[in-house]
Amino acid sequence: MLTKESKSRTGLIVTALAFLGSWGFFLFAYPYHLMRREQQNLFLFDGDYIRQTYRGAGWLARFLSDFLEQFFLSPVPASLIVALLLTGIGVVVYRICRHFLGKWPSLAVAAAFFIWAFLRETGNLYITRYTVVVLGYLTLILLALQCRKGWAKAMMGVLLLAVGAWALASPFHKHYGKPINTPKFNYERVIALDVETSREHWDKVLRLSKKDLYMEEASYCYNLALAMTGRLGDDLLNHSQNHQLALLFPASSEHTIFTNGMAGEAWFQLGDMTQAEQSSITSLQASPKHTGARFLVRLARVNLISGEDGAAMKYLNLLDRSLFYGKWARSMMPGHQDEATRAQIEAARAKLFRKDFVHQSERPRDILVGLLEADPDNLMARNYLLCYDLMCYDLETFMEDYTPYMINARLYHEAILIWLSQHERLTPDEVTRYGVDLSTVDRMNRFGRSPAKYKNTYWYYYLKAMYEQQ
Repeated sequence: MLTKESKSRTGLIVTALAFLGSWGFFLFAYPYHLMRREQQNLFLFDGDYIRQTYRGAGWLARFLSDFLEQFFLSPVPASLIVALLLTGIGVVVYRICRHFLGKWPSLAVAAAFFIWAFLRETGNLYITRYTVVVLGYLTLILLALQCRKGWAKAMMGVLLLAVGAWALASPFHKHYGKPINTPKFNYERVIALDVETSREHWDKVLRLSKKDLYMEEASYCYNLALAMTGRLGDDLLNHSQNHQLALLFPASSEHTIFTNGMAGEAWFQLGDMTQAEQSSITSLQASPKHTGARFLVRLARVNLISGEDGAAMKYLNLLDRSLFYGKWARSMMPGHQDEATRAQIEAARAKLFRKDFVHQSERPRDILVGLLEADPDNLMARNYLLCYDLMCYDLETFMEDYTPYMINARLYHEAILIWLSQHERLTPDEVTRYGVDLSTVDRMNRFGRSPAKYKNTYWYYYLKAMYEQQ
């Protein structure tokens, strides 16, 4: 038989294993699902905000989850907090069961609850409040069971459940998501790309993109990282592309918050503050809490670049009352910006449209042309325009948009050779005139003999599309 000391040691070991297992999983295998919650959350250290936001049924659960999620900015505290909550559920369930069952049956029930809560945490749209609510109600049940007399237990149970309904709201709600989830690692990688794109960690985005996920959202982030590192015209076809659709996403209320949030990233870097602002506002409207630090930061930057300091201050003042964005917000306020910040804002302003007109992100080519009319030196917009032409297989328009020697990129040179061949102008003089090295012609000849060896070329992409259209 196990002694009391050995039983206690067994319980501690099981608890430690559950904690370390869940912490390690969310830290190393699934951190970005948690970090994304922080981007869609905002907790302000302001008395009026707290009184107005956290009132009514479920106020305590909302307060605690929002407070905790602000620490999800980094994977270490995010995974630590979730592991503590999940382990807490297992421990409380075990102690409840011990009032009715033996040690091992109680441990089995506790393990089942832990696994159920763990799997729910892996859901794409899951938020921490649901775990807080479960742990809260289980804790109230355990407190009620501490009463020795039956009538006292019943009264305490009713009283505590009433308190729970007021402080935690209903333990079952349609917005709590599916009864059970399973980890989806491909979605975790797409969310990782989105998070790192929003933070402008372009080298990290490219490292995360080494394995092609064959998803438009993944290709979109990869393409934007290439553009920001000056490699779009060279490496675009190293990744799967759904024609032109993975280059620029429209900002629209008809799309999900995930896609809308992504859409604004490219438009912002290109210089279209109108589409970047629409993306953030639409994302705020569609988010579960109608807030989000990521989108407020973007709106502040958009308005500073557009010269709307009053509107920017509205967002900066909100962020100033947060724990982790306050220092940044104060450094961005007009009159407090350092020289480097002012230089960045002025450089972004140079890309802005010089004339007012209504434009929609469903017609990205028109926007790109407008951006180049405003700033012909906007190389990112020019690269996107040229790649857009190529992904639409429109070589005639591509040649109209292409300026020899301005951008030397592999895919552009490959497209030029196709066009020259179609017009029976594939001569050394014409090739040189368009800035194409003669060695590229030799490589095209080798492609003709063995196309399968050149799958990342525009020749292969174009030829495959022509066969599919026949």
